[in-house]
Amino acid sequence: MVDVTAKTPTIREAHAEAIVACSAPIMAALRDDGVPKGDALAVARIAGIAGAKRTPELLPLAHPIGVHFCAVDLELMDAGVRITSRVKTADRTGIEMEALTAVTVAALALVDMVKGVDRGVSLSDARITYKAGGRSGEWRRETAHNA
Repeated sequence: MVDVTAKTPTIREAHAEAIVACSAPIMAALRDDGVPKGDALAVARIAGIAGAKRTPELLPLAHPIGVHFCAVDLELMDAGVRITSRVKTADRTGIEMEALTAVTVAALALVDMVKGVDRGVSLSDARITYKAGGRSGEWRRETAHNA
């Protein structure tokens, strides 16, 4: 791990996104509350938040930092679901990995919830879209997904 003990805690924020590509039957089930396992979007949202909080358990060199805010949103699109996360902390190191973990764990949970409808579901394009705070300041990805 990188030694961050001498760093001063600052407010940090990161956003991430991922896409879960879904067939027409899956999208219909999501829109009509017809997923056999239950409310797939709610399960994915909660799984993403839990994933953000457990990032240091999953990534061996990630620092355990306080996740002071986490929101995971799922947007139904024509051919899939766009998952976004916003994560904040007041700590010594960045929170980008927590934001990325939130969207990927949410995507995995969504795949698990809908695979019984159609096993052709897939996840892709998980990426950081924004970060602020710390020594490197603010950064924003110029393009977003439009699935």
